[in-house]
Amino acid sequence: MTAFNRRELLATAAAVGVAGLAESAPVLPAKLPNIVFILADDLGYADLGCYGRREYKTPHIDGLATQGVRFLQAYANSAVCSATRTALITGRYQYRLPIGLEEPLGRSELALPADIPTLPSQFRKLGYRTALLGKWHLGTGAKDGPTFHGYDHFWGFPNGGADYFRHRLDLTGKSPTDGLYNDTTKIERDGYLTDLLGDEAVRWIGEDKKPFFLSLHFNAPHWPWEGREDEAVSRALKDVQHHDGGSLETFGKMVGALDDNVGKVLAALKRMGLEKDTIVVFTSDNGGERYSDVWPFAGLKGELLEGGIRIPLIVRWPDHIKAGSTSGQVMTTMDWLPTLLAAAGGAPDPSSPSDGENLLPVLTGEAPTHPRKLYWRYKQHEQRALRDGDWKYLLINGHEHLFNVALDPRERAERKDAEPAIFARLKADYAAWDKTMLPYPASSGSHGVDSADRYWND
Repeated sequence: MTAFNRRELLATAAAVGVAGLAESAPVLPAKLPNIVFILADDLGYADLGCYGRREYKTPHIDGLATQGVRFLQAYANSAVCSATRTALITGRYQYRLPIGLEEPLGRSELALPADIPTLPSQFRKLGYRTALLGKWHLGTGAKDGPTFHGYDHFWGFPNGGADYFRHRLDLTGKSPTDGLYNDTTKIERDGYLTDLLGDEAVRWIGEDKKPFFLSLHFNAPHWPWEGREDEAVSRALKDVQHHDGGSLETFGKMVGALDDNVGKVLAALKRMGLEKDTIVVFTSDNGGERYSDVWPFAGLKGELLEGGIRIPLIVRWPDHIKAGSTSGQVMTTMDWLPTLLAAAGGAPDPSSPSDGENLLPVLTGEAPTHPRKLYWRYKQHEQRALRDGDWKYLLINGHEHLFNVALDPRERAERKDAEPAIFARLKADYAAWDKTMLPYPASSGSHGVDSADRYWND
């Protein structure tokens, strides 16, 4: 199985001329694949039926796994969402940018640099139309939104969360940057937000014949804890963070609505004859939260234990990715930029080289899985983590650990005394890598994420 064959490459070369092709990278396939990148918010590793959830069903997402590959060792770049989204859109460790040090993003003046190459801007250069539908959370200034960073169209909300019926983070309605936007225009809509996003995705996919790159970033199942029938709960809320609300039943209904809308988008692709020509990715921005199932891991969102960073990941690309397969390849959020660009015949902008790896050959079965070395840090409790092959170095709450996460995914069997050489090597590797990243500001401010309010505000 190949991303595109030799005949397609030769056809492309003939169309543009061999000399021109040599001068202007990249070499594009004759038929560019469409891409739908679906990002759930705070969905834990085992919150889908195909990953073991028992309390409710997710038939559409499970069906996606049946038709594609399900990853068993996928990671988020961070234990909270704004930092992970920085890594996704840049293809780099978020710690290279000031916005990536804000965990979670709280200061309104922070945003992506205006001139940094992004995942959508690089797809636009390849001839794609691009859209972000849903959550942005990478800046709220007048010129910090998605349409200033490579997206042709934005329909969603700029902040880190939104009520499912009032569509605001500030329930007083006084925030000038709150609510729903259509591109840069503030709008009002009635309806359950998960459903509205699914409807807008179907509409946008069908409005043009050009190849497309769609970021469909749902807010579900992020708080507040509201299912489709809970509009009365929404109207009564004073605090959108809903600290005293929710239940396993409500969480299941929220994930059920997410699954319904993934199904709606998949059905539209099939109805429009785009199913075979579209790469669909489904994943989460960080590990699970209060009602999530993260089995067999320990830890939740905000922690560098496996449960806070290990995420579900499913990829479907008919005729290129083996249906019904699983992969043990270690993959992380920043890998998507080089991987998806490669599927379209592109490569990362050399002015902003990716810290991620092009894993397209693994996805298509042309290359075997292989070990990775990945790093994390998180300001709250001064957490640090390094995974190198099967080994993981972890510092949390002032305590250092060494685990073999292949044999001990729950991180319970302490190995630092039994394997002192491995422990010392990983600790030294982490220290060397850390020096290459931006330091945290001396004054913690909102970087400290010290209070429950700040922790849950992502």
